[in-house]
Amino acid sequence: MVSSMLENYPDVVDQLDRDLVGWLTTVNSNLQPQSSPIWYLRVGNDLMVYSKADATRITNLATNTNIAFNLRGDKQGDTIVSLEGVAVIEPDSPTPLHVPEYLAKYGDEIVRLGWTNETFDGDYSVPIRIEVKRVRNG
Repeated sequence: MVSSMLENYPDVVDQLDRDLVGWLTTVNSNLQPQSSPIWYLRVGNDLMVYSKADATRITNLATNTNIAFNLRGDKQGDTIVSLEGVAVIEPDSPTPLHVPEYLAKYGDEIVRLGWTNETFDGDYSVPIRIEVKRVRNG
């Protein structure tokens, strides 16, 4: 099934809001895909991701903003979620420290991995907005 709007898929929205880790695939200048596990926040029909400034995904997005985003499915493959879209670096968007919903979702993980909210904000200071263009789920 394919659509361009997340609200048409309440099960996908529920899974996006519930899951902690997704896989973001960007493409480098040699057209080689690179997938990375990421934390994300759904904001309406978009996803917000925060990245380290020196991450390869930042370099990749400078030349190609098309992305794929996937969530882990269950053992039977019944809950597959694959999104396609465009990712834009938004330097004027707030960083994680200033997004209470992001800290609510990941606060325990931030502490578990040895950061404070402030140190995480310093490390993952580049906001990337993903505009979802296509939803595929199984």
